Amino acid sequence: MLRHYIDKDRPFKDVPAYVFVLMMVALALQLTWHSLQEPVAARAEDLPHPMSTRAYVMSSFGEPIATSKILNLWLQAFDNQPGVSIPLHSLDYGVVIEWLDTILELDPQGHYPMLVAARVYGSVSHREKQRQMMDYIFYKFNENPDKHWRWLAHAVITAKHELRDMPLALKYADALVQKATGENVPYWAKDMKIIVLEDMGEVEAAKVLVGGLIASGEITDPYELRFLENKIRVLEEKLTKTRQGVDK
Repeated sequence: MLRHYIDKDRPFKDVPAYVFVLMMVALALQLTWHSLQEPVAARAEDLPHPMSTRAYVMSSFGEPIATSKILNLWLQAFDNQPGVSIPLHSLDYGVVIEWLDTILELDPQGHYPMLVAARVYGSVSHREKQRQMMDYIFYKFNENPDKHWRWLAHAVITAKHELRDMPLALKYADALVQKATGENVPYWAKDMKIIVLEDMGEVEAAKVLVGGLIASGEITDPYELRFLENKIRVLEEKLTKTRQGVDK
């Protein structure tokens, strides 16, 4: 039986020439069509705007803190999409800030959004984007100084060492002194203004500030007092050298 079917198979040479030609034309057309198609490539999606905080609360069945943590992870992983990696500085920072605000509203006691603002989005190699994120931190600090003081202290360092903007660093450092007055705010955060003034060459102003802190009697920590006393001696030495240079 099997031999019967094999014997009935037609050999290739019996195929009509026009059928063979049609097959070759069809193959050529298929290859040409494929060659004209654009290569399939992964495309980055734009960061969408967040929904309202109320919408997230309703969809989370009353678990806004858990939702905030999920959104934290989703936002931080957004730059790694299937088949493509998006540079952080290519994101729309206005939309990023909307997400950070939404996450903070879902978990008002959380610190993670401010952490990524300072150390992830604020560390990109793009001056304007860095400045935008530092200004956001400054804005949030003004809303709640005693909660967000550590992130503004980070902004002082970023403005000073990365943005090379000493007036901006001084603005942030001065805000720490003026507004972060809670007991949980360490003296080193307030001392940042002294360091910035010194680095700006405003030695006399730094000395006056240190002297005022010592004379106020508010500082009782012996380590802090020792630091300020040493700092005022260093500043006095710098002032003396400056004056001697002018006299010469």
